[in-house]
This record gives sequence, structure tokens and C-alpha cells, in this order.
Amino acid sequence: MNNIKSKSPKILSDIEIAQAAKMKPIVEIAETLGIKEGDLEFYGKYKAKVSLDVLARNKSKKDGKYIDVTAITPTPLGEGKTVTTIGLSMALNKIGKKTTVCIRQPSLGPVFGIKGGAAGGGYSQVVPMEDFNLHLTGDVHAVGLAHNLAAAFLDNSIYKKNPLNIDPRSIEWRRVVDISDRYLRNIIVGLGTKDDGLPRQSGFDITVSSEVMAILALTTDLKDLRKRVGKIVLATTYDGKPVTTEDIKVAGAMAVLLKDAIKPNLMQTLENTPCLVHAGPFANIAHGNSSILADKIALKLSEYVVTESGFGADCGAEKFFDIKCRYSGLKPNAAVMVCSIRALKMHSGDFTVIAGKPLSKGLVTENIDAVERGCANLEKHIENIKTFGIPVVVAINKFTTDTDKEIEAVRKRALRSGADDALVSEVWARGGAGGADLAKAVVKAAEKPSNFGYLYSLDMPIKAKIEKIACEIYGAAKVEYSPIAEQKIKRYEKWGYGNLPICMAKTHLSLSHDPALKGRPTGFTLPIRDMRASIGAGFLYPLCGEMRTMPGLPSHPAGEVVDIDDEGKVLGLF
Repeated sequence: MNNIKSKSPKILSDIEIAQAAKMKPIVEIAETLGIKEGDLEFYGKYKAKVSLDVLARNKSKKDGKYIDVTAITPTPLGEGKTVTTIGLSMALNKIGKKTTVCIRQPSLGPVFGIKGGAAGGGYSQVVPMEDFNLHLTGDVHAVGLAHNLAAAFLDNSIYKKNPLNIDPRSIEWRRVVDISDRYLRNIIVGLGTKDDGLPRQSGFDITVSSEVMAILALTTDLKDLRKRVGKIVLATTYDGKPVTTEDIKVAGAMAVLLKDAIKPNLMQTLENTPCLVHAGPFANIAHGNSSILADKIALKLSEYVVTESGFGADCGAEKFFDIKCRYSGLKPNAAVMVCSIRALKMHSGDFTVIAGKPLSKGLVTENIDAVERGCANLEKHIENIKTFGIPVVVAINKFTTDTDKEIEAVRKRALRSGADDALVSEVWARGGAGGADLAKAVVKAAEKPSNFGYLYSLDMPIKAKIEKIACEIYGAAKVEYSPIAEQKIKRYEKWGYGNLPICMAKTHLSLSHDPALKGRPTGFTLPIRDMRASIGAGFLYPLCGEMRTMPGLPSHPAGEVVDIDDEGKVLGLF
């Protein structure tokens, strides 16, 4: 039974639905999982941090089924992946499967920028959605502080007679802030008097792109966190040796700032399904998945765990399999591929979707031909998931403008392409009840034998791993490396980093590096313009084409309509 109380038949906004929800005290949500009150650190009545002692105490228990929700290449509007992730967890509970959902904490950049909130939508949300979308328990701020402390220590070491012989031109560790601000992308630091430092060119990235955030998502315990933080490479010496946070004696202080952030945050959905919210790395410039720790805790306490990978399956899901699962040792039982009719129409190449502008009429009226041509994108993503050896169920996120004929066309193409099933999802409009059929299909798929395996082995050369992803996942014909990328690949192999996994940084709006290439592009050359090393996180990341690590605000940011009334009630968040 839906526990939403509405006093009006009008269509409610997401925040109105969330604020009308009947939430349970978080201690009661914890009890459903067997988490004791003493294992909680309360942040008000409806959210709490979970002690890592829970994982240690339940380590002998058998893991539940592990489900990853991914998607086709999205439009700039997103196509309901988080809505489906949350809704599927509620639907699984409705059909009698004890389920926990694990998702990332959103960045304030998109919240106040283009996308708005990230707590789901309609009747498939995490609540309290205001807390979820804003500061929550301060984890993102802890990440930002730890990151910027390293930047301050690094510059101070150079200023104080540079005892480590650091080459200032080699510094790649920029500062971070968790808002979208294009004016901070490229700046000069150290202006002013001699006491204000030494001038050099630098800039800001958005906090969730920090390697510290990636470490938080991939760490397995406090000891591992401290070790990873100490491996972060900040710059090189004049004679070409790496300079780490351990070298400048800041790693311990950084770990101290993260000692509480390492604990997952417990919340609930509109239907009181437990939700662990933890970490928030982007999927186009980082690995784009919530934390290993949250998943491990949930798997010990639930029959099913539904987690989500950022953006399309070429971005977050590939990194989920090849990076997150590799470091966690966990094996997924099935994947859910989210698509929408309007996104598939866009992938026909006939239409353009621009955030903040009205949709083309062709996207909201029946056009089976466009859907059929756009299904090439869906087919490629299904093939990609099957490459990793697990079942995949397609979830067609239904909009009111979709027609039965369009939905049936997608269903047929999905099944023909190797999907184990393809069903309509109506969780946005109906909550868990709108995903019951999807939940049953996922249970059936998760019971099938899994032949899960990684795309590449770690002992392959760096270029071979890059080319494996580019050609087999993206569909590229070949890879081209800039001189600086060639130079850095040789440097990383010399330093002994050649056996790390690859975290490709590329646009999320195409299977290729070019956001204008829709559908299923083939025959293209993937350009690697630069290489970076996230040694603490444990991966190398090639930059494909031009990548922004600091977003800008649109003409009319979502934050324009956010306000607060005289009683302290948040308005207009989403």
C-alpha cells in the first residue's frame, strides 16, 4: 500500500511528494536489516551513519543477490535510471524479497545546475529528499577538505624552499569545490605579495571528480583508506620522480578528515525500503559508482541488493565490472538496462534534446521508425553487458507520451539482441507496484548461472587495455594517442603502474568521444589526448577528447527556484 497522503488531485512535484511521505524513524529501518541502535550515529530522526562493525560482525553470512542498474546512452535530461533503481528495490520488497538499495550521494553542482535533485522522482524517491540532495551528513565536504589540504601542503612545501625538489609545472592536483563554476576552471594562484606564495597557473575541479572521492568509494576499511590516501600522486620532481601525499606528510591528516565519511549513510525510500547512500564519483571522469563498503554491508543483510552505475553502460557499468567488482571481489548476478522511448528516438539522429528547452514534437508523438533506428544504441549496450557474462533485463521507463506500438517495438528488439527479458517500468507513477513485473523478471534472471568475467586482464599493457575498451565497448576502429599521452604511458609503466585497471574519461552522451555521434557509431578513431594516474584510487584514466572536470551553470540554473519559507520548509528543490 502506498503511504503517500495527497490532499489534492493535482500532479505533485517531486518535493511535494517527498514532503508528504510517511517516514519511519531510521532506527526502525535499521531494525529491518538487523542493525542495532548502537551501530548507528544519528543525524536527526531520519538518517544515520552505519558503523563498519556491522560488516565485521556479519562477515560469515552468505551474500544476497547483486543487481546493477545501468542504461543506454542518456539524453542530457537523464532517462530515469535512478528512478528505476529505487523503484526496483521497492518492487522487490513488494514481491517478498528483502532488499536494500545502494546509491551515490549527489553533487551540489548538478543539484543547483541543470539536472536538479538526484533522489529519484515521482513515487520512486529516497527521503528526506532535501537532506539527500543537500549536505546529508557532510561526506562531500570532508572529501573537499581532505583534497584541498593536500593542495595547501603541496604549495607550502614548494614555498618553504622546496626540499623535495618538486617541479611546479608538473602539478596536476588542482583544488576542488562542490558547485558548478566555470570561472574557476583556469586561474592563477599565488598573486599578491611575496608572502602570498609563488604564482602559477591552476584551477578548480568539482569535488566529486576528486581522487579522494574515488578512494572513498573503492576502499574496504579504514586501514585500506589510509594506505590509499598515502599513494596519491600530486606532482613530480625535477628529475621525474612521483611526489605523493605521504612525501609531503599530509596523508595522515587527510585520513583523519575522512574517518567519519568512510561510514555509509542509512536512509529510506518512500515505501520504507532501506537505502545506503555513500560516495558520489562522476561516471564520465571517475568510476561512477557508490561505495564498496555500502554494497558489502547490504549484501550481508539482504536477499537482494540493487545498486546503480552512472550514465550509460559504456561508462559506469564497464567501470563497475572492471574496477569496482575487481577491487571488491563481488560478482553481480544480473544487470538492468534502463531505456526510454524518447531517448531511443533521439538516437535515431533525427532529434536533439537540450536541457531547459521544450522537447521536439517528434519526441512526444508516435514515431516507430525513429524508435527502431534508435534501438541500435540499446542493442550495443545489451551486447556490452553480455560480454561480461551476466543476464540483462531491459526496463522501459514509461512516459505518458509513449504508445503501445513503440514499447512493443523496443521489447522485440531487446529480446532479439539477447536481453533475458524486457518490460515496462512505471515506478515513477506507481511506486513499487509499478515495478512488480520488472522485479519478477530480475529475480528470474538473477537465478540463472552467471559466467561473470572482466573485459581485460591487469597484466595486459596499458595501451592494450585502452584499446580493448575502445574497440569492444565503444565500437571504435582504432585509438590514437597524443604525444603527451604517449609520454605519460611510458612514465607510468616505468613507475610500475602498468598493471592498474583503466578508468576512461569521456563524454556520457555518446558511445564515442564525440557527443554529436548518436546511436551506434562505428569506424571512428578514439583520441587519447592525455593520461592521468589515480594511484590511491587504483586506476589510470585516459582523457578522450575534451573533458570538463568543472561544469558550468546553464542560463537558468535549477537553483533559481530553490527557496525556503518562514517555517523552514524547502521549496522548489526539484
